[in-house]
Amino acid sequence: MTDYLSKYGYMPDGEAIDHSLALIASNLDNMMNERVLKECFGCMDLTTLKTNDTAASVEKLVRKVNDFKGSYPEYPLPASVCVFPNFASVVKNLRNNPEVHVTVVSACFPSSQSFPEVKLLECRMAVEAGADEIDIVLALNSFLAGDYARASEEIAAVRRTVDEAAAAQGRKVLLKVILETGLLITPENIANAAFLAMESGADFIKTSTGKVEVNATPMAAYVMCECIACYRKSTGRMVGIKPAGGMSTGKDAACYYSIVASVLGREWLNKRYFRLGVSRMANNILSVVEQKTVAFF
Repeated sequence: MTDYLSKYGYMPDGEAIDHSLALIASNLDNMMNERVLKECFGCMDLTTLKTNDTAASVEKLVRKVNDFKGSYPEYPLPASVCVFPNFASVVKNLRNNPEVHVTVVSACFPSSQSFPEVKLLECRMAVEAGADEIDIVLALNSFLAGDYARASEEIAAVRRTVDEAAAAQGRKVLLKVILETGLLITPENIANAAFLAMESGADFIKTSTGKVEVNATPMAAYVMCECIACYRKSTGRMVGIKPAGGMSTGKDAACYYSIVASVLGREWLNKRYFRLGVSRMANNILSVVEQKTVAFF
């Protein structure tokens, strides 16, 4: 089992992290300004992952994104629309701006409990259907058993499959790996999972599926950012971060924005390296900035 913490010279310092997060929390009211909230809006993966999603309900969401600039021309568009893989073509065919990416959850989301061959086939089919970004879940059945090599190889196999399917279409597809930090529990587990995912080819590391009891937390995001910084120092490669799950307010957005700014700096504060996985947050950000209740989405 690879000792990633020793390899990258990193050990989470709980006391220092708590102190930094307390400072960030004390400044959140100042961060709740129009510039920051609009930047966060442009980094959203606008998400619908409901059991009762239909092609019609997904089409309705995409039409709202298509119409958004007509009502709010001073805002950026969301970074992507995130759906189940069977709806990838719905988003691709209906969106009117390719800058709004098609993100899909794949590889047997949210549990990642199936045969590796099934996970790879689902990822390949999602790319062939038009996905620009693939979000998968770390195989916790391997990771929590201490079989880091198997967990790593599964991500690497998805990376190869996604790249091959994308290359056949003459394009590139982003891979985000969800750590499910609420089930990892300790900062050390979160850090090991973060390094494992990055080494295995993740373009982004993501906190959560939104489908477990504990989802994104400031502590988890802070540890992940510190790991990204260590990985960048060691390899030169920038990896993005995506907090997701349990976030709904403008203050939540400002909190995670502040964590990324504090640990990683301004060069990460764009949709290439920072995403927010959201379903309810879009209207709340609009309401804060517009200073009235907005229910556009």
